[in-house]
Amino acid sequence: MQDKNQTPANMSPRDWVQILAKYREPSSFRSSFELAISLIPFVVLWVLACWVAQYSYFAAFLISCANGLFLLRLFCIQHDCGHGSFFGNRDVSDWIGRALGVVTLTPYDVWRRTHSIHHSHAGDLDQRGIGDVMTLTVEEYHQRTAFGRMLYRAYRHPLVMFGLGPTYLFFLQNRLPLGLMNQGHKYWISAMGTNAAILTILGTIVYFGGFQALFLVFLPTTLIAASIGVWLFYVQHQFETTHWEQSEDWQLHEAALHGSSHYDLPPILRWFTANIGIHHIHHLYSRIPFYRLTEVLRDHNELVEVSRMTIAQSIKCASLDLWDEKSKRLISFAAARKLAA
Repeated sequence: MQDKNQTPANMSPRDWVQILAKYREPSSFRSSFELAISLIPFVVLWVLACWVAQYSYFAAFLISCANGLFLLRLFCIQHDCGHGSFFGNRDVSDWIGRALGVVTLTPYDVWRRTHSIHHSHAGDLDQRGIGDVMTLTVEEYHQRTAFGRMLYRAYRHPLVMFGLGPTYLFFLQNRLPLGLMNQGHKYWISAMGTNAAILTILGTIVYFGGFQALFLVFLPTTLIAASIGVWLFYVQHQFETTHWEQSEDWQLHEAALHGSSHYDLPPILRWFTANIGIHHIHHLYSRIPFYRLTEVLRDHNELVEVSRMTIAQSIKCASLDLWDEKSKRLISFAAARKLAA
């Protein structure tokens, strides 16, 4: 992974913003096509899994797990809608995003606002708490009580972060506009409207397909997509050489480019994740449609190696838990103990 202090072609992150602006325009045809080839297979596999469940629970379960990848892609398209990058018409993007939010169990307007906060403050140590993975500094961790340290260690444990966490996030936390409870009726309408639509769909599923459709099709599809999605979000910012600074030293574009990873995935996974692994460019210019991010890498090879990691390299990220302000590195609990010794 390239050191974060190296700037591609000796250009500042702000300079890159001007260059990336030319990639921001979406194609209505291409966006419609990408939506269709994601949504149609998703629906077909859903129906197929329900039909197969009459003959083989195991086969229905496997189809549902595979369909989780299409649900993940629909979430990534919803993500582009939230940034206004999927269609040139913002209203079209928003209503498609709201419809997809029912499928992904995510109240669109609530998520769009919290995700905007994430983009506005990613890497700012004084602005943590909304739309990000909770991260303590080494000093903050040691200042906690023994019980507080235990809770944080439990929160950061892979079984919780990537197992229980996605279930809690999508099935419970998303049901209320947490973080925006006092920000107006818009977010309550988004959350409650999405909840009502989800209940209607679930009731229809149980009515026509029985509880086997709920447990063999709906749950596996949703949980697979949720778990992979949480992992992707995690490695996009929780890597060793990520970028955190106190507010007085924090710079938006610097944090965007160097605090976000380039998760270099195999082609098939890049497709299912809608290029979300090219996250450093996305954070630097979030209005670029996902299908144009590869154009940026093709035209500007110097951006390829910035905070680049492979799947094998990303596994280490699961053991990094604390930000060390002295070394400017994300480190493990074991490394933090050695520092305190």
